[in-house]
Amino acid sequence: MAETTTTAAPAPAATRGNRKERVGEVISNKMARTIIVRVERRFPHPRFKKVVTGYKKFYAHDEKSEAKVGDRVRIEETRPLSKTKRWRLVEVVEKASGVTPVAA
Repeated sequence: MAETTTTAAPAPAATRGNRKERVGEVISNKMARTIIVRVERRFPHPRFKKVVTGYKKFYAHDEKSEAKVGDRVRIEETRPLSKTKRWRLVEVVEKASGVTPVAA
């Protein structure tokens, strides 16, 4: 008879696949437990080879409402939380200076 051994289930984080992470700036926190993060991406233009800056907005879940406008944050991919929200806040990397620029 073959001896069967039972092992403890691995940690939940170990069983998950690699989740994408992005670092960006919070541009809005007006919704309940939701922030909008603008992520910057720099790449050479395919034809002209000039470095172009592209931006993309991500809706992220902020459970404790700790991120404020202007903060640099790290977000992580997660299961769909709503129609548009598929990311969650991992940490606030850098707090905003608190000085708001004057619109000219």
